[in-house]
Amino acid sequence: MKKIYYLKVCTILLAMACMVSCGSKSGSQEETVSQSNTQVKQVTKAQKAKASKKKKPLFTPTSAGAPFEILVVAGTDDFANGAYDSLYAVLTDDLPGVAQSEPMFKIHKVAEAAFSKTLRLCRNIIEIDINKSMYSTCKFKVSKNMYAAPQILMRIQAPDAHSFKKYVADNRDVITDYFVTSELNHQVELLRNDHNKRVEELVKNMFGSEIWVPTELTRIKTGRQFLWAANERFKDNVELDLNFVIYSYPYRDVRTFTDEYFVRKRDSVMKANVPGPRDGMYMKTTTPFVLFENTELHKGYAQIVRGLWDIEGYDMGGPFVSVARVDEKNQRVVVVEGFVYYPNHAKRDYIRRLEAALYTLRLPDELDLDNFNYLLDEITVKPE
Repeated sequence: MKKIYYLKVCTILLAMACMVSCGSKSGSQEETVSQSNTQVKQVTKAQKAKASKKKKPLFTPTSAGAPFEILVVAGTDDFANGAYDSLYAVLTDDLPGVAQSEPMFKIHKVAEAAFSKTLRLCRNIIEIDINKSMYSTCKFKVSKNMYAAPQILMRIQAPDAHSFKKYVADNRDVITDYFVTSELNHQVELLRNDHNKRVEELVKNMFGSEIWVPTELTRIKTGRQFLWAANERFKDNVELDLNFVIYSYPYRDVRTFTDEYFVRKRDSVMKANVPGPRDGMYMKTTTPFVLFENTELHKGYAQIVRGLWDIEGYDMGGPFVSVARVDEKNQRVVVVEGFVYYPNHAKRDYIRRLEAALYTLRLPDELDLDNFNYLLDEITVKPE
């Protein structure tokens, strides 16, 4: 019993240490973890050899880190030759569908020599691996749960800095999409164990469907084939509203999924159900700032829309993301949407969390499936 207790205590301490290193809240999108504050231990070759002979631990530590946060590990030369800068530029590209410039990821950087056991507990890690004697071409190498779980460790291997920078630029979408999908799936797993049971029950009764939304969305309003769940709280004396809506309408034909039809239908539904602070005010879509994506979700067609909303006649707005799917059993379109109001503050983590909830929508003909997979399909990373 003492041994088990000791192992649990060690795990907790390691996770707490990593959260300090990887999950610190800072206004900067780039943080350097120095050799001194990671307390890297110097060991002799004999000690390393002895350690390598030890059996693999019986448990895997829990990873740590804030949502959409990546630790980049690089050699000293990589910080000087532009390799790190090229990767940093890709990872901090603007988040789509928000009004203010906001990076897709928050980046921490650490020198190879300071990549300690504690820092290896971070959930998302990218290693820059440039070595002319080992590699003749560029390629990705991805490992899962190498040091902790859940964890993604991506190594980008290249023979020189020039080819590394070109490879990163050519594969920018692969890199960012891979980590976005991984983070969204992580949020889905969190919702699996902790979601709003009241909303789940109402969605099942009203739409014959199932969905997991955050527990704090406790303010609920219902209408004709419409449900709105929201929270209302203040963070640092600023109003922070997270919102989820679900509505449906008949499926006519493929023209139902044109860009113009979506905006027209969304505006009519929101005008009827989401009023502004005064009479005659209502939510509407801010055009032309709308991005449309036709894709496959849970083995069926889905239309994903990102954009901005505002209130007619009032200075209020923010980002939204919606997912529309065809309920073939009932010949209708079911739309789920998340939108955020948090003026003059970063909204990435909030809108992404709501987006993850939307992907858990389970339509009537999927409720009887024993092997239904709530997770998004993993992005394929080619080895070369």
